[in-house]
Amino acid sequence: MMQDKTTFIRNYILLPLVFVVAGVMTLLPPSIFGIDGLTVTQHRTICIFVFAALMWITEVIPNWVTSLMVILLSLITISDKSMPWLLNTGDDSVFVPYKALMASLADPVIMLFLGGFVLAIIAGKYGIDNTLARMLLGRFGSQPKFVLLGFLTVIAVFSMFMSNTATAAMFLTFLSPVLGTLPQSEKGKTALALSIPIAANLGGIGTPIGTPPNATAKGALENCGIDITFGDWAMRMIPFVIIMILLAWVLLMLFFPFKTKEIKLDIQKSERKTTWRTYVAWITFGVTILLWVTEQITGLNANIVALIPLVVYSCTGVFGEDDIKQINWNVLWLVAGGLALGTALEDTGLAALLINSIDFGSMNVTVIFCVAGAICYFLSNFISNSATAALLIPIMIALGNGLLASGNAELFSQFGGQQALTTFVAVSASLAMILPISTPPNAIAASTGLVHTRDMARIAIIVGVAGFVLAYFWLTKFFPFN
Repeated sequence: MMQDKTTFIRNYILLPLVFVVAGVMTLLPPSIFGIDGLTVTQHRTICIFVFAALMWITEVIPNWVTSLMVILLSLITISDKSMPWLLNTGDDSVFVPYKALMASLADPVIMLFLGGFVLAIIAGKYGIDNTLARMLLGRFGSQPKFVLLGFLTVIAVFSMFMSNTATAAMFLTFLSPVLGTLPQSEKGKTALALSIPIAANLGGIGTPIGTPPNATAKGALENCGIDITFGDWAMRMIPFVIIMILLAWVLLMLFFPFKTKEIKLDIQKSERKTTWRTYVAWITFGVTILLWVTEQITGLNANIVALIPLVVYSCTGVFGEDDIKQINWNVLWLVAGGLALGTALEDTGLAALLINSIDFGSMNVTVIFCVAGAICYFLSNFISNSATAALLIPIMIALGNGLLASGNAELFSQFGGQQALTTFVAVSASLAMILPISTPPNAIAASTGLVHTRDMARIAIIVGVAGFVLAYFWLTKFFPFN
């Protein structure tokens, strides 16, 4: 009954309301927005942006579907190949090259993420994940506090290269037998269950392919001519992840202390037979990671490297037709929608117009960082991290460009500039994990029945606030990209 009520509200109230709001905005004259010089294509871009925001916030349809709609609406209404009667605007409207909008579906960052997905699929197919988990977790012994640290560490490492959701689901299967052997009164069970979402969410921050907000940020910066290499990102953000994991470990032991003296992990060895394809899988996996982290030495772009496993695995039969079906195309399309939205804002001139209409010279740079990160953090607790990043990062790019063109340019550069602002917003999205609905790993942890929302919230709030403060100083003062 509850599901029927939710479905009714979503389909018959929220969905029509979103279309009505977007439709009314489309019919309003451009002058209603109070922006001098607003052209017809810029007006249409605002309407598309509001439509995307409402769709992503209410989630009346899957987020990736909204992204596809954003791309299509942009092609129909603001591209240079839209319908003739839409091209006759009677003003100085600039239309976006349709190839630029369609290219968002094959943006280099999409290729980077695609390569990450292929590695994750092959890791599961050939037991690479299982073998690495056994080897790494076995190093932490059997004392409960070190087993907990082991789970936090290993899950974080896996989340740097695999989907957070897939990592959480995989380690839940390793953890479930352990939880079943512990006494009902053991508080440490909650700590172990919470280690899954906390480590998965934090670990994703470590690399550009760790989570979609990172890819969105990297792609948006590349469109501005700023290329953050895989190694640059990892070198700065992995130490940040290590600090946050250690903090989470201390908090979990403090709030949920263990009574049990020993925990035995029994992760079964993969039963798959070792063949020449197994060696191909392992060697290609290792070479790809090595090339990613040595990008500055080899000069080989990380986006290009991402195609190596896809080509090698496909040519050798390691990656087949059935494996293609396992790729998370919905995530790729969601990121593409955010990139298309950024292209629309930039190429129609709307971003520049908004920049010129705001007095950035009088704005406090610290306040800008904090407000931008706080908005992203707040929204990400209630809607998808990926959707939040896709929505806000194009705005941050425009905001950063405005600061660089203002009297605050030198100060903004001292704070890390465009790289720091955009990356900080992406990190803020990953720090949002207060509720079971905040991220899929949170939902997976809640499914164990061992985690109450209040327990998840109090740990996540402390981790989130600490991470927010640390990320600000980390990216602007301690370890800026520029």
